[in-house]
Amino acid sequence: MQESSSTASVKELMMVNTPNIYCLVKGASEGRTRLNAFDNSLLNAGVGDTNLMRMSSILPPGAQQRDINDIELPAGGLIPLAYAHIDSTTPGRFISSAIAVGIPEDKSQPGVIMEFEDHSKLDNVEQIVRQMVVDAFEYRERELQEIKSIGIEHKVENCAATFAAAVLWYE
Repeated sequence: MQESSSTASVKELMMVNTPNIYCLVKGASEGRTRLNAFDNSLLNAGVGDTNLMRMSSILPPGAQQRDINDIELPAGGLIPLAYAHIDSTTPGRFISSAIAVGIPEDKSQPGVIMEFEDHSKLDNVEQIVRQMVVDAFEYRERELQEIKSIGIEHKVENCAATFAAAVLWYE
């Protein structure tokens, strides 16, 4: 049976290219409201003028790391990423967000991206997120080559947010 042209068009629209690069970004900021603080942390991280598409935590096979300043994200574009975010309105409280990427030994296999946030110092949050990567590779019975991570902490003045992400994009 032959596919109709409208069915073929729908299938073509549903196909999405697999990203082949990733960038690790972080940001922290204060704001008048929690949403303003979050928005300001996105601006601080370099992704504030895009539409974030939160995804689950798989790094495409063979994806290469790039600096966020070396790629051009389209204003208003739909940007796939995995991220950690936390906010607080408790002055003096520490908030931290971190993300870790596990790179497999076998480049034909996917990696993993883990994210974690907490009302604590960054060293604790990063230690946890890095262990999450180790655990994910053990569960998959996959050899881990290396872990790359980025995180940020902030001491709340009035209303603040932190944000750490692995942005997936195309080269």
